[in-house]
Amino acid sequence: MEEWIEFTTKSGSYSYGGNILKNMAGIDLSCNKLAGQIPFELGNLSEIHSLNLSHNRLIGVIPSSFSKLKQLESLDLSYNNLTGKIPNQLVELNFLEVFSVAHNNLSGSIPEPKAQFQTFDESSYEGNKFLCGLMLHKSCSKSDSSSTISNTSNDEEEDGLLMLDEFVFHVSFLVSYAVMLLATFVVLYINPYWRRVWFSFVEKCITTFRYSTVGNFLVYYTFRRWD
Repeated sequence: MEEWIEFTTKSGSYSYGGNILKNMAGIDLSCNKLAGQIPFELGNLSEIHSLNLSHNRLIGVIPSSFSKLKQLESLDLSYNNLTGKIPNQLVELNFLEVFSVAHNNLSGSIPEPKAQFQTFDESSYEGNKFLCGLMLHKSCSKSDSSSTISNTSNDEEEDGLLMLDEFVFHVSFLVSYAVMLLATFVVLYINPYWRRVWFSFVEKCITTFRYSTVGNFLVYYTFRRWD
């Protein structure tokens, strides 16, 4: 009996059967709630024709090792939380017919519009407000400078907040310590009973420490003589 399989690729679901299964290779891990970074080792699967990792929770950058997938016809990384730039090396994928990185957090310039990347429209990149390029009608020079300024201001703001938090912590600690000492002195000054208890406690601690230190010294000295 001939075996048939359903496989999602090139933005559609298709049935494959017969001898084509010997030549068709692909990975579809879409809609699986996968998390973490994309393993760069996937770039070593040079014989696959389709790779679909869409609708997951993947983070990190797109591995530049994907440029080694020379047989790839469909690459779908949409609806994740990927960041960073799109590797320009992907323009080396000459058989790529479908490409989508839509709805991520990618930034920077899109790959050069040459080879197969001349055929991809804005829908391949939509949902990434920090991407720029001629095809997206968004100048990269302005967006890069604005993103750099915003990142710098954000870093400065975070550093300022950290310094402020540290300053507030030290001040609050010193104030609390001073209030505690002042309260202790006031109580001892007003209440004679607690004053006597306090001085008795301090005297007992000093005596205990002195005798324990002397006792330890005598034991140590005795054992050294016997050795």
